[in-house]
Amino acid sequence: MNKKTFQHTVSNLSMLENLLEKLSRIPQFSFVKLNNSKDKVSFYWDKTGRIEFYLLDLKTKKLQQITEGELPKTPRSGYIWTKNDNEIIFAKDKDGNEKHDLFSLNITTKEIKQLTNTPNFQEHAVDSSPDGKYLLFRSTRNGQMNLFRLEFSNKEVTELTKFSKPVMGGIKWSPTNDFIFFGYNDSNNMQNLDVWIMRTDGSDQRKLLSQREGSREGVSDISEDGKLLAISSDYKGNIQAGIFNLKTEELTFFGNNNYEEFAVEISKDKKYLIALRNYKATIRPVIYEIDSGEELKLNFPPGLVSGPKLTADGKNLILRINSSTLPNSLISYNLKSEEITELIPSPINELEQSIFVEDEYVEYNSTDGLTIGAILYKPKNIQKGEKLPALIEVHGGPTAQVLRTFSIFSQILVNKGYVLLRPNFRGSTGYGKQFRELNIKDIGGGDLEDIAAGVEYLKNLEYVDSNRIGIFGASYGGYMTYLATTKKPDLWKLGVASVGITDWGLLYKESMPHFKYYMHSLLGKPEEESKLYKERSPINYTQNLMCPLLIIHGKNDPRCPISQARVFIEKLKENGWKEGKKGNKTYEYVEFDDIGHGGYSDPNFRIRTFKAMLDFLDRRM
Repeated sequence: MNKKTFQHTVSNLSMLENLLEKLSRIPQFSFVKLNNSKDKVSFYWDKTGRIEFYLLDLKTKKLQQITEGELPKTPRSGYIWTKNDNEIIFAKDKDGNEKHDLFSLNITTKEIKQLTNTPNFQEHAVDSSPDGKYLLFRSTRNGQMNLFRLEFSNKEVTELTKFSKPVMGGIKWSPTNDFIFFGYNDSNNMQNLDVWIMRTDGSDQRKLLSQREGSREGVSDISEDGKLLAISSDYKGNIQAGIFNLKTEELTFFGNNNYEEFAVEISKDKKYLIALRNYKATIRPVIYEIDSGEELKLNFPPGLVSGPKLTADGKNLILRINSSTLPNSLISYNLKSEEITELIPSPINELEQSIFVEDEYVEYNSTDGLTIGAILYKPKNIQKGEKLPALIEVHGGPTAQVLRTFSIFSQILVNKGYVLLRPNFRGSTGYGKQFRELNIKDIGGGDLEDIAAGVEYLKNLEYVDSNRIGIFGASYGGYMTYLATTKKPDLWKLGVASVGITDWGLLYKESMPHFKYYMHSLLGKPEEESKLYKERSPINYTQNLMCPLLIIHGKNDPRCPISQARVFIEKLKENGWKEGKKGNKTYEYVEFDDIGHGGYSDPNFRIRTFKAMLDFLDRRM
């Protein structure tokens, strides 16, 4: 970074002795829920420096830390409440390997009991029976990801489904204790997902709801009397929220389908459907009156919302909210008075918040004319004629998106003088079914062109140095970093690939069955699409690499195994590259022994990773 840029940013940060350390330790919420009685809010929180389980009483406002180090450092699987609200069931793995065992935690006594012991398989708690007798969970213990039932009294496990394809989300145990609902695809269309139903012993399995082959339907909630299902479906193009009547088998949709809207919850009195609207990388709550279909007008503050839940009396909406300049806070929104009460305020004061940069939602055209939405960060007080280095961050997934949320590393980068572009390339969620499926059997094709077009967008900004543009990302973003730097090497000053994919064929061989299914949906089966698997693998283009590359990977990664980084490095060595911190044809490598597929929920991991990345950027840019 040039001296002028460094002085320009430091003037805004003189109150911070260590920007990276301070921002990396900003406490983060996750898995925010209401208990079944809807009088307490529960969540994971790293306020102490590691993930713990907390409980907030909505009446007394008493906040309790329940755990003392028993939770995983980087949880990939959350928890559920038992129906009597006495316990939660959580999943725990070892050092991010995602081979979970299930445990119960008594909220009062804090006693923890191990429920399953399957050290070589994934297990996820999804629901429990209303009578408190059974736990419903997903597991790969018999191969594919299927549904199982555990009896709490004796830990006896029954396999409920024996499908060759994975049981997906939308899994609910009916409040009337007679049915279980789940998502499954029995068609040959890999983009299809239907709602299925079965008895609680696994019998009478049948398809309940399918709008058409190729559409995706899922259950998010069941009314307390078990008669209505909250449904999300994309069969009209955008995802739309609806209510399915189990008696009449009629599905009623809400809204005009101009936006993506996900059903969240049915109110206790069955008057309202709570949904989330996803538009231009911002998520907002929406409430529909079920009988009339009318949308309630909410005078809601700016920011991005997640996890809205109604309190027992239906008067308040409990949710998490943040923005690009304000980390998470937990609030209560009164539907009648529109009064907002902070339950857990944001941990940042006004002075600290003043260093943060507002993001900007922008759009640019890709090489084929497709409109790409993106989030742009630029430093404050850019001087006339100043030329700043720029970075493109590629999100993971690819079936995911970048949102206008608070991003620790984005704020660190922009305060260090970098311009940052975070695009939602084709294949991203939030822009409708057609956009989401544009990358099917074109992984690393059109989406790579979208990233390259992002470079042209940056070059056209008068304050960007066109000779200093880098790329970074994790998971699929790591893959795109590998691919972009080897297939379009002339675009980049440097790249940082974290937990990325380099060889699709090798990845398929080493993946669990449900991950293989996801690869089928993106690329097809390797025996049928061997040319595509090879053509879109960065390992076959290492000879083209021109810029320095920082490679970061976790040794215990089950999604993109460590072999992905190691085989790529061996190829680099064959082409005359060597590990080193300076010089031509040098790469840098950081391998974490205690991490899996990333670990950004662990503050210490955030610090280690961000330090490695910033050191690399400052030296190499």
